[in-house]
Amino acid sequence: MISVQNIEEARQRIGRELRTTPLVPGPYTGKASSTAALKLENMQLTGSFKERGALNKLLLLKSGGGLRGIVASSAGNHAQAVSYHAARLGVHAVIFMPEDTALNKVLSTRRWGAEVMLEGRSFDEATAAAQDLAKLKNQAFIHAFDDPEIVAGQGTLGLELLEQFPDIDCVVIPVGGGGLAGGTAVALKERRPACRVVGVQAENYDFTFRAWKGSAAAKKSAAVPTIADGISMKKIGEVTLPILKKYLDDFVTVTEEEMANAILELLESSKILAEAAGAAAWAAITARKIGSIKGQTVAVVSGGNIDVNLIDRIIEKGLLKSGRLLRIDVVIPDRPGGLRTLAGILADLRANILQIHHDRASKEIALYTTGTELTLETRGKEHIDEILHTLKERGYDVQVRG
Repeated sequence: MISVQNIEEARQRIGRELRTTPLVPGPYTGKASSTAALKLENMQLTGSFKERGALNKLLLLKSGGGLRGIVASSAGNHAQAVSYHAARLGVHAVIFMPEDTALNKVLSTRRWGAEVMLEGRSFDEATAAAQDLAKLKNQAFIHAFDDPEIVAGQGTLGLELLEQFPDIDCVVIPVGGGGLAGGTAVALKERRPACRVVGVQAENYDFTFRAWKGSAAAKKSAAVPTIADGISMKKIGEVTLPILKKYLDDFVTVTEEEMANAILELLESSKILAEAAGAAAWAAITARKIGSIKGQTVAVVSGGNIDVNLIDRIIEKGLLKSGRLLRIDVVIPDRPGGLRTLAGILADLRANILQIHHDRASKEIALYTTGTELTLETRGKEHIDEILHTLKERGYDVQVRG
């Protein structure tokens, strides 16, 4: 098991080559007497905390001599960190990623300089392929989390937090394989034992959570897809699990909707772009999964490498849920002026038409009428109720779409 001395040595090794990421106030949580801050690891050059462990491991390998090349596996963020620092150190890197890895992460990894191999349907399958190649070529394999030197590098985050926030009372950390949470927890608990450390994992992919709990259900037969690809680890870390069991005070899970809401809140309220894994800690706080916020609490925003198409879907769903977007089907007379009349009513109601589509061929509407699909920008649930009431009062057949 790693010690705080290992983490301090890693800090000396990598400290001058990595950014000290900002610690900023988070969005208002509902209680003015408490504070919740955000540790922005998404501000690292490659967009996540993974640079800490990757650089520590690479520097140690290079100092040992004979580093002819390295092989790694990753769902995205570890890949980019290894790719960037390997290229900077003049080392050729081959990185295996699951076949369905988000395109932005694949392209970024290649852009930093690594050779990317898409292999397998999961992180575990990609890892097996990477390990096979490393053995074949007699090259070093850099694990994404289950390596003491990787964990020590990630733990430098804890030392950095204590320098920025000496009186810190609680830190909430996303957990996949447990490298970040494990290393950070060692640093925090050894230097400030009173600090509470809470891990967070996606409910749909909660293998590490179940193993930490010691549940008989830890070997769940199948995972459910999750937007939090950065923490969707099925293999339990042999190095990291004992650390988590010793140092984590609590471990919770968050739903897909809670993470999506957290992404939207961070983006809209604080102008911070976080991927789902990166927003998991904030999701746990806002969903009251860690109990009431007492004292100085920090949520670690572990990464910001999110696919732009996913952002678009999250924003749209968030607007629908909050009553700022309305989709309706309206049947109107199929004659000149029919659409203009409907548009005039909506204009009077101050509803902005974003999209409109006619459907005359539907079997579900009568002849001489046309179906009209509308997407409207609205001002809240009361405004939506007003729109629906007025349209029905004017004789329109209206159906709300999800």
